[in-house]
Amino acid sequence: MRLIGMLDSPYVRRVAISLTALDLPFTHESVSVFRHFDAFAAINPVVKAPTLVTDDGVVLMDSTLIIAHAERLAAPGMSLEPAGIAAHARSQRLIGLALAACEKTVQIVYEHQLRPEEKRHQPWLDRVQGQLFAAYRALEAEIGEDWLTGERPMQADITTAVAFIFTRNMIPEVVPADAFPALARFTARAEALPAFLAMPYDG
Repeated sequence: MRLIGMLDSPYVRRVAISLTALDLPFTHESVSVFRHFDAFAAINPVVKAPTLVTDDGVVLMDSTLIIAHAERLAAPGMSLEPAGIAAHARSQRLIGLALAACEKTVQIVYEHQLRPEEKRHQPWLDRVQGQLFAAYRALEAEIGEDWLTGERPMQADITTAVAFIFTRNMIPEVVPADAFPALARFTARAEALPAFLAMPYDG
């Protein structure tokens, strides 16, 4: 399998770490949707990262859909999702919060980097920042001594840690280091795991 996209994207990185944690062989190609648009388009005309090209040549996109496919390829006992219905629902809630935080971070970054300053709409930025903090406050409240949904790191842990390191690197002035201390400790613990070290944030 081929994973296309840059590891500074939380969506690409959560897929890369998940594939590694699931012990699924793949090659990673650092192709940028901005700097290498034509090269990316040659693989996936939609130019959406992450893109996964399966061993059969099927082109998949969207991190959640790619991970769902990867779960079907994983060996028994390797799943990153809890088996119980209640635990699965909690996992999906946590993943949803982390993905919402990623989305709001991207919106803030794009507003500052791509939109001219005179065209920025501060009330909208304030709203997005409020949503970002709401997501991280909810995740902060879930952090304990153990992993989020099991005795070993699972998808909720991967996505939460990837989201937080992305936000901290992209908009540290919006989310300072001491804003969410439990999340900061949790993320540092996750980043020390072999699957994270194998696919480091490259922003």
